[in-house]
Amino acid sequence: MSVNGSMKVGYILKRYPRYSETFIVNEIIAHERAGLVIDIYSLRYSEDQHFQDIIAQVQAPVRYVSSNGSRSSSFWSMVNTCQQLLPRFWSSLEAAAGENGRDVYQAMVVALEATKKGTQHLHAHFASKAATVARIASRFAGISYTLTAHAKDIFQEDISINEVRANLAGASTVITVSDFNVDYLYRNYGIDRLKIRRIYNGLDLSRFPYKTPQERPPMIIAVGRLVEKKGFSDLIEACCLMAQRNAVFECSIIGTGPLESELHRQVESLGICEKVKLVGPLPQNEVIKRVQGAAVMAAPCIVASDEDKDGLPTVLIEAMALGTPCVSTDVTGIPELVIDGETGLTVPQHDPSRLASALETLLMQPNLRFELSRRARNLIEKKFDIARNSIEVRVVFQDAYQAKTGIIEGVQ
Repeated sequence: MSVNGSMKVGYILKRYPRYSETFIVNEIIAHERAGLVIDIYSLRYSEDQHFQDIIAQVQAPVRYVSSNGSRSSSFWSMVNTCQQLLPRFWSSLEAAAGENGRDVYQAMVVALEATKKGTQHLHAHFASKAATVARIASRFAGISYTLTAHAKDIFQEDISINEVRANLAGASTVITVSDFNVDYLYRNYGIDRLKIRRIYNGLDLSRFPYKTPQERPPMIIAVGRLVEKKGFSDLIEACCLMAQRNAVFECSIIGTGPLESELHRQVESLGICEKVKLVGPLPQNEVIKRVQGAAVMAAPCIVASDEDKDGLPTVLIEAMALGTPCVSTDVTGIPELVIDGETGLTVPQHDPSRLASALETLLMQPNLRFELSRRARNLIEKKFDIARNSIEVRVVFQDAYQAKTGIIEGVQ
């Protein structure tokens, strides 16, 4: 069985689809193009009102996993069904000890469906609830599981440390998206470094063609959820400083989120409504167009008050691929991507003055924009190509499958 042939993998996600999680969609599409058969299990319905257009390219069926039986007699009916259809169920039931009833019920649903479909491996994105269900379901079904750890699932204060630690420990391999995350998982969760694989999120580079940035108008673009860790409040303060210096620029912030009203009020109170626009969410094709029309991408990421922080923002990878030079901060894994003075400019977090100066530098120096963008595109092609990086993910899947079954076959 080749990974690029008949292997069947179940992807377990808390919510699918999500507007802000194009990196998952990119990965699934790349797998499907390589011949991997995927089923998607979504533990909750999506709450988003807008979706990216590339979702239409996903062929995998989506199963929304019911949790209706987790607090009723149907829970025990499901237990009886699992006893009859899952040979390893009773012997693995200790995996459910102390777990939330909803998670156990959903794990039973996934295990039954995976067994029925001949699924050979489960993979969860995010180390929290999706990974909990994957861990329990894999035990019930007698198959392997892996997970990808990102940011909020391992950094945020309000996560269940014990739950995440159990999910990380139980996975055959833990994939994560930056070298910073590798060190963080080792130091804070005690995960063996040999068990962790750093695989960067990737892009379909054919959808993100490079264009030189020298002749672009003085537009600053920012894209992301309107949440604290994105640092957009600092960006608005930086724009105010630039406006006070009579800098020629406009700034567009694309996205939606809980801080939308607060950020609007900040723009109004600073009197820079003509300079800074919050334009709301846009489909990815429109985002690509606007990013590639801007002179600078701003991603002033910070460590939020609840310790949440970005791992490695996909929007930076996209902008660098498109030829838009980036200004970001020196937090988490960002310096692995935006290398100060080489592939972009970085400033300390929570420093609107330094941020404003860096943005002005790029707005006023078209030759610097070109040099940074050229080196940035080279880095993206080398390390962030989804066609190449998804092969590494499939190798992880097959290694986990082989370790579980003892079967050894080639990977393409």
